[in-house]
Amino acid sequence: MGLKSGRIKYPFILPSMIWVLAFTIFPLIYSFGLSFFRVRLGKPATFIGLNNFIRILSDYKLGNSLRVTLMYVAITVSIQLVLGILIALLFHQEIKGKSIFRALLILPIFCTPIAVGYLGLTIFYEEGGPLNSILMSLFGWKVPWLSNPFWAWVAVLLLDIWQWTPFCFLVILAGLQSLPEEIYDAAYIDSSSEWEIFRKITFPMVQPVVVIVLLLRLIESFKIFDVIYSLTGGGPGTATEVYSLYTYRTGLKFFDFGYASALGYVLLAMVMVVVNLFFRRVRQVYE
Repeated sequence: MGLKSGRIKYPFILPSMIWVLAFTIFPLIYSFGLSFFRVRLGKPATFIGLNNFIRILSDYKLGNSLRVTLMYVAITVSIQLVLGILIALLFHQEIKGKSIFRALLILPIFCTPIAVGYLGLTIFYEEGGPLNSILMSLFGWKVPWLSNPFWAWVAVLLLDIWQWTPFCFLVILAGLQSLPEEIYDAAYIDSSSEWEIFRKITFPMVQPVVVIVLLLRLIESFKIFDVIYSLTGGGPGTATEVYSLYTYRTGLKFFDFGYASALGYVLLAMVMVVVNLFFRRVRQVYE
């Protein structure tokens, strides 16, 4: 009976194992091998060693996409984290109808990024779009949201902040609600300053949760693709072309599969370095 009950679990975990092997492990190994070859559509693969990785060092287009990605990550993650903390502090108070507002606030998390991008395409449409129509009726001017490099950047940032700030808020709120009330009762006796209580008690206690949120958002932001692909397509020009979009175009538009694989592994290495440095810094703080 014990042997049968031990074996019965394998049929249930087999589908997930097949999924991981087919869509995670195999592509990872196959693309790593592909990065050492020159692979063009309709031509035989040619082994070139590390040439694809050496080529990255002289790719000026990659430099632009890397700069755009780093700016995107720095701006969006910072704003999302700050807004998430502020909104979580607000909802940690007693507010009438709090559960309804909280449910409405987290709705953007459940939208697929590609759908968010197409939604933004409608909202930021320059001729007759809802946002420009409001601006025209109120101020008499409209914004070139998708044709101007700066405003295209702003449109992309606004969409990403709108979608992922609720995630930061929800996780940080859960951390705040897990804090013991007794500490605050004692703190209010010694100090009546909300800022002092937040700085000396609330934030240090919720800091591990903030660190986790920051780490998750950093990793996801480096992989941004869907929203920019559907909203601006990396344009105008290459103003919003992030690293993932450049890699996609290299592999699936120009069919340079070997170089695209090398680009993917360089991005993986960069994310791993950032995460390791971040973990090392956090470990030093807590030690």
